[in-house]
Amino acid sequence: MSASAKAGQEAGQEAAALVRLTDVSKFYGNIRALEGVSLEVHAGEITCVLGDNGAGKSTLIKIIAGLHQHDAGTFEIEGEETKLASPREALDRGIATVYQDLAVVPLMPVWRNFFLGSEPTKGAGPFKRLDVERMRETTRSELLRMGIDLRDVDQPIGTLSGGERQCVAIARAVHFGAKVLVLDEPTAALGVKQSGVVLKYVAAARDAGLGVVLITHNPHHAYLVGDRFVLLKRGAMAGSHAKSEIALDELTRQMAGGSELDQLSHELERAPVPDVIGGKHVGSGGE
Repeated sequence: MSASAKAGQEAGQEAAALVRLTDVSKFYGNIRALEGVSLEVHAGEITCVLGDNGAGKSTLIKIIAGLHQHDAGTFEIEGEETKLASPREALDRGIATVYQDLAVVPLMPVWRNFFLGSEPTKGAGPFKRLDVERMRETTRSELLRMGIDLRDVDQPIGTLSGGERQCVAIARAVHFGAKVLVLDEPTAALGVKQSGVVLKYVAAARDAGLGVVLITHNPHHAYLVGDRFVLLKRGAMAGSHAKSEIALDELTRQMAGGSELDQLSHELERAPVPDVIGGKHVGSGGE
């Protein structure tokens, strides 16, 4: 590929960013929650945001989801600079957020939760009612399209495993036209098998053409599906890498603190214990 063609391709990739944050900061009074954070979300790619508790991941989610507005920097959606006023505006602009605790009604059936807040109706006037058959059939077909084969969409969603509920939420976002899917620690409370199931459907959302933001503290999960990695530490950028630029071991090391972890390891090394009896050092040859 010629240099000019490569430059044109890179320019096209820049223009294709669904969401771009540049040096975004958020302050609560004198408290710095986020400072100078930059990331990009492209269609058909997964951007992983990694960090420990208190790193600023939740604040970043709230800015992208429209819950909070940033105080400095720029937030662009498809090249247009914006400040989202509410989660509804974020949804209208194609950004869907699936939180760790999942906004579901456990005793309601799967199909009702799938359409919660966006229920289709039929009839008019006093004969207007929920189009239950349409919701059942749409839920069943949309889940199957994502590769999710539930036994019965009439079962209460609370009877599903944590991984299955996450998958239903992902399929719902895809169905309602999300362009960007933000996932808040989707595997945090799951075992190995269920985590694998969720990551499979995260990849399915990417393959459906969505731009995905995966928030996690698990570098192994991130590396399985991620295309880009942004590391946060105490509200600031600690690193930004494409997958081709970093190995899993180095990603894990950077997230764990790198030099700080090395220093801790040195401090925890067991010091040699002197052989002392009665306050006297005892040698091999006696006194």
